[in-house]
Amino acid sequence: MSDSKYRIRYDLGGQGAPVPAPAADAPLIEFLCDPELEGTIPPPERAIRFAPDWFKRLNREMGMTYENGLPAMTAKACLPMTDAFSLGFVVPLPFDVLIDVPEDRVSIRMGWAEGVAFQPVEQHHPAQIGAPEPPFERVMPLKFINPWRIKVPDGYSVLFVQPLSRPDLPFTCFSGFVDCDRFDTTVNFPFAWTGPVGEHVLPAGTPIAQLIPIRRDTLIKQDRARGSTAAELAEQAAARDKKYGEESAYMREWRVKK
Repeated sequence: MSDSKYRIRYDLGGQGAPVPAPAADAPLIEFLCDPELEGTIPPPERAIRFAPDWFKRLNREMGMTYENGLPAMTAKACLPMTDAFSLGFVVPLPFDVLIDVPEDRVSIRMGWAEGVAFQPVEQHHPAQIGAPEPPFERVMPLKFINPWRIKVPDGYSVLFVQPLSRPDLPFTCFSGFVDCDRFDTTVNFPFAWTGPVGEHVLPAGTPIAQLIPIRRDTLIKQDRARGSTAAELAEQAAARDKKYGEESAYMREWRVKK
């Protein structure tokens, strides 16, 4: 039975230039599911579409000013945070899941509607993360079962991480870096429950992992730690003065449109 495809293009626009509309031969990421699932479960989408409610509710200004007279801004005005929310794609939970967490935080029970196409959450063996040794004294490792196979062009790997800046989510995924151009099956997402004890419902569509395609030949592997030169210290001081002394300096001077 052949897979169904959910296709998304993504840009690799150069720094300092407007990001053009993707060309017909632009790199393509594909999300493939069993044909019987197509249209019945929420598909992966661009990560910005999963920006959390706590962030959306914020006003840009705090209603007060700094000592220099500039308006005090909230995280809503932080473009690096917005860019992180926008980075890559998000895989959503396919079905509603009930999580019942007891006081010991280990004997976790899980449930979902009868007749779902597959079990959306499973357990790992605690020894796989060294539990109950620190820091996993009271942790039962679980994993989200991901129905989407991820295809990327040759030379690309995919970084799988906890959805970024999401302290509102009651779980924390373990990160992984997978050569999805060569790995021809699905990637599941191990996680630890970090929310409170009690009974919880994770609704279908909850973001469970953020994935970031990375071309392997762009990885920086050489590093050097050194003291700044006089010229670099002057650059740093000028940038600091601009950052804290001018409104929207990052947007005007340094940010590159993604």
